[in-house]
Parts: sequence; C-alpha cells; structure tokens
Amino acid sequence: MISTKHLVMDISTVPREWIFEKYCRLSEKLQGQDVKIKSLFNPNERTPSMCIYYAKDKHTYKYKDFSTSRGGDAVDLVKNLFDLSSRYEAVIKIIEDYNEFVLHNNGGYDIADFKKYSKYQVNLIEKRDWNTLDSKYWTQFSINSKLLEYYNVKPLTMYEMVKDDGHSEKKLRIEGNYIYGYFREDGTLYKIYQPKVKQKKFLKVKNYVQGTDQRTNADNLFICSSLKDGMCLKRMFPAFDIIAPDSENTMIKKDILDGIMNNYSTVYLIFDNDEAGEISTKKYAALYPKIKTLRLDLEKDVADAIKTYGIRHVHSELSKLL
Repeated sequence: MISTKHLVMDISTVPREWIFEKYCRLSEKLQGQDVKIKSLFNPNERTPSMCIYYAKDKHTYKYKDFSTSRGGDAVDLVKNLFDLSSRYEAVIKIIEDYNEFVLHNNGGYDIADFKKYSKYQVNLIEKRDWNTLDSKYWTQFSINSKLLEYYNVKPLTMYEMVKDDGHSEKKLRIEGNYIYGYFREDGTLYKIYQPKVKQKKFLKVKNYVQGTDQRTNADNLFICSSLKDGMCLKRMFPAFDIIAPDSENTMIKKDILDGIMNNYSTVYLIFDNDEAGEISTKKYAALYPKIKTLRLDLEKDVADAIKTYGIRHVHSELSKLL
C-alpha cells in the first residue's frame, strides 16, 4: 500500500519547480537556471519564445510567453494553460495533480540543489560612423539621420558580453553590420538592436521607457510598441510625443505611466497587429480607460506599413483614426 502521509492540501507546499516541469513538459529539472521553450499557447510558433525563469526578488519561478504576452507565476500558468476561470480553480487542479504524482512516486518530489547561474552582460561596445548600409535600412521606414540623432541611436562596430560562472570568466564578441545601440541623453546604453538577426533582435541592457528623454510640452502622446515605430510616428506627427515600453510584452509600471499621462490632453496607443499586440492593447485599455487605442490595418506595425505603402498613405490612414 502506498503511503498518503505526503499528500498536500495547501498550494504553498507544492514545489513550484514541479509545477513548471510537469505542465511545461520540461526535459530537465529546474535548479536555478532559465529555460526557453516553444510557446504552449501558440502552436504555430517556430522559434522558442516562452521563458521560464527564476525571479530572484520573489525567490520563485515565473514564466513569460513573448509570443502571446502571457506571463505570471505557476498558478497563472495552469490557469491560462487550461483556460480556467479563476486562480482558485488552478490551485485545486495543481493540488489534485500533485497528490496523484505523490501517490505514484512513493512520497513526492525531490527539489534539486540550486546552483548559481550567471548571465551574459554587455561590458564593452565600439561605436562607428554611419554608412550606406545603415542609410538603406533606415530610410525604407522614412527614418532619417535627424530622427536617429534625436533619439540617440548610434551604429556599432561590435559589442562584447561577459559572464562569470564562479570558475572562469567567459566572453562573447559580436560584430558585423546592422548593429545599433540605443542610448539615453546622458550616454547610457539601454538596448542593442540587430534587425538582421532572426532569433534575438533586441538585447535589453537597462530598464528604460523609450522616448522619455525626448518628451516635450506636447498636447498629444503616442504609446507604441518600439522605438522604430515611435520614430516613424514622430516623422509623421512631429507635434506629438512618443514613448515605448522595453517591449510590447512589457507593461510600463503604473506609477511611471500615470505620471506621464497626466501631462497630455490625449494619449493614443498603437501596438502591432498580432496576438501579442492585441493582448497588450486590451491590458492597457482595461487599466487606462482614457487611452484611445488605434489599429492600423495595413501591415504588422507602423514601420512595415510605411515600408510597403509609403509615408504619405500611412499618414493619411492614421489621420483618419485620430
């Protein structure tokens, strides 16, 4: 007879590692490392974009699915994965499934010893002059040198990343064309953009709401999904201010956005025409009823629309929505 002494009735006693390992069908035990898998919510995804990561500030595992903008803790994962109506239903399912696991595994789950995992961080960059390749890339979106300079976008020859795993220091050097650094007014690098790289076009270096340093006393504000879209919008509507979160899947902190929005008569939000963009749009609209959401049904985003249809046509279509 299998002992029931290890059965649980409280979600706090269910290891979060077990929850992610089971429902994400992981092939490795979680012991402090981050794991990236294909989205469990987007069956058409080809490149893995769902991250299971250890949140050091919370001392627990969480997840972020960049394909659909879903994210949260282990209970959120189960709630979203099985389309349950509440966190309470998710808790009940987790406890039932864990107790079944306990009964069939003679006592439960052994948590692996946590290891120290370090991540690569940018420690060196090398700027260069603009060239014809840069011009060809940016002008297809009607983004000129004046805008790039205004938003402190600089071309890079290379950047170097380093991490210390406790035994040795490892370095990565990335160089080539189409590497751009995004800088703040004080010269701080906050992001690296590599538009020709398929898997990881953006590398976040620092937290920053893009466009914040360039805000003026304008009456109107665009919140968009990227600085590139923001520069396109600024080109078409120079009297507007623009800001963009670190990524479309990242919500700007409420205290920060409240402080920004209070300075504007009208705030427009325009995100990408995909599932992630729609989910993020709904989240912002629910939190900020005064935001006016826009949808430009031409291409996936504003920049691609300009590339395909030209800036005059996109300006005309957007003007109808304002």
